Amino acid sequence: MTTTIESEAVPDKGTSSKNIGLLFAGLMVTMLLAALNQTVLSTALPTIIGELDGVDHMTWVITGYILASTIMMPVYGRISDLLGRKPVLITAILLFVGGSVVGALAGDIEWLIVGRVVQGLGGGGLMILSQAAIADVVPARDRGKYMGVMGAVFAVASVAGPLLGGWLTEGPGWRWAFWINLPLGIVAVLATVFFLRLPRNHHSAGHRIDYLGMILVAAATTAIVLVCTWGGHTYAWNSPQIIWLIVAAVILSSLFVLAESRASSPIIPLALFRDRNFTLTTIAALLTGVAMFGAIGYMPTYIQMVTGVDATKAGLLMIPMMGGLLIASVISGQIVSRTGKYKLFPVAGSVIMGIGLALLSTLRVDSPTPLMCAYLAIIGVGIGLGLQILTLIVQNSFPARIVGTATAANNYFRQVGATLGSAVVGSIFASRLTGLLTEKLATLGANGGGSDTGLNSLTPAVVNEFPDAIRTPIIESYNEALLPIFLFIVPLAAIAFITLLFIKEKPLATSIERDVAAEGQLAGTSPVDRDGSLGQDSPRKTADL
Repeated sequence: MTTTIESEAVPDKGTSSKNIGLLFAGLMVTMLLAALNQTVLSTALPTIIGELDGVDHMTWVITGYILASTIMMPVYGRISDLLGRKPVLITAILLFVGGSVVGALAGDIEWLIVGRVVQGLGGGGLMILSQAAIADVVPARDRGKYMGVMGAVFAVASVAGPLLGGWLTEGPGWRWAFWINLPLGIVAVLATVFFLRLPRNHHSAGHRIDYLGMILVAAATTAIVLVCTWGGHTYAWNSPQIIWLIVAAVILSSLFVLAESRASSPIIPLALFRDRNFTLTTIAALLTGVAMFGAIGYMPTYIQMVTGVDATKAGLLMIPMMGGLLIASVISGQIVSRTGKYKLFPVAGSVIMGIGLALLSTLRVDSPTPLMCAYLAIIGVGIGLGLQILTLIVQNSFPARIVGTATAANNYFRQVGATLGSAVVGSIFASRLTGLLTEKLATLGANGGGSDTGLNSLTPAVVNEFPDAIRTPIIESYNEALLPIFLFIVPLAAIAFITLLFIKEKPLATSIERDVAAEGQLAGTSPVDRDGSLGQDSPRKTADL
């Protein structure tokens, strides 16, 4: 018979509702830092590159941040479980703010890239540790409403980021896209210092930091991100550079798995995958990342070309998608907290997302703009129903002692999926577009139309100056090159749907269990039970809730 430890599975002293509210507000600022930083430079980048004369290194301004943040995700999760959430979160915020200062003061493109890399080293922990910190003080049953709002932050930031970047670039200057992080970072640090109150952490005693795992995951992730970023753009997919990077990624990933199977405190414990819900939600998160970022990454460009609006208005036309994501995320989180039922939302979300992608693929150049916005809203609702609930399912599968590790591992694979989706869709889109434009402009060139204009010069402003006889074939090329790809993404949503059907809906924990000897399971010595406790060989087990 299991022994209850209900007396230990309660919020800590001093963690009042008021303190949780203030902590949550601070964590929202932390997540806002991470979310805005992914999009705020998108509209400012042309101006930045022009001022710093760095067109040859332009991609590294974005890639440097993505690479550093992706590498650090699993590291932050595991280290925070061992050393405590508060000091690691403060370190991540300070790194991010330090990188912002370097970026703001950058006198050339090289220093700007350095600043972005340092930002990424901190940014990789902002979202992970914010989610884990909430799990430290709020039981899973009540956590849904908080996770819903966290999802809403990213929805708002995805629209506000480009708009803010454009406004800052045209107003006080693009460097304020970095300076603005300083006051936000100070607020986040103060909230963490004063309101994140947890028991003293003794988990690190007797456990070695998995430095080999860190090195291998960094090397493998670097190879994967570079394949996704360079493939089809900087280098052809069949070029020696990409082929060797793929080989390196496979070898390094295999070595990482081998190292983790032997480490005493692995960065991504292989035993996590023994839990069915963790494995299924991680697969679904990766597929959702591919579909989400593959779909939305190039829609603003398409909107500018087809509708003729500028970059700011194109961003505003993405609001229906983000509005759908925001509303669905908040409402689903509230319902989960009230009812304790959660499986329906990610399952339904994958279906709705697939329907939205299929509908989007049917648009034509003469389709009404409101219809396009409606289809984008459907995709947003689908993503919002499942994105944060998947994280909640992962956190509910493990005790608080390893929730940071589990959360980070899940988000790591989602980020890899997002990078893969953006890269693959971008490569296919660019290849199809080049072929279609070459064909159509060559035909027009015979009649004296636009063949002298290089393909790289076809900006929205340039295309809008063309007469309809030339403009129409160009925007038709964009339509034929991009939108059919969305139909090929639909099977990913279908696979996510089938995967999520097999999730076991475990009761959401109504208390926070801190005294669970989970380290043995991470080293692979005992399996993870369905309730997040240890197997029969464990010296103690928690009671079923």
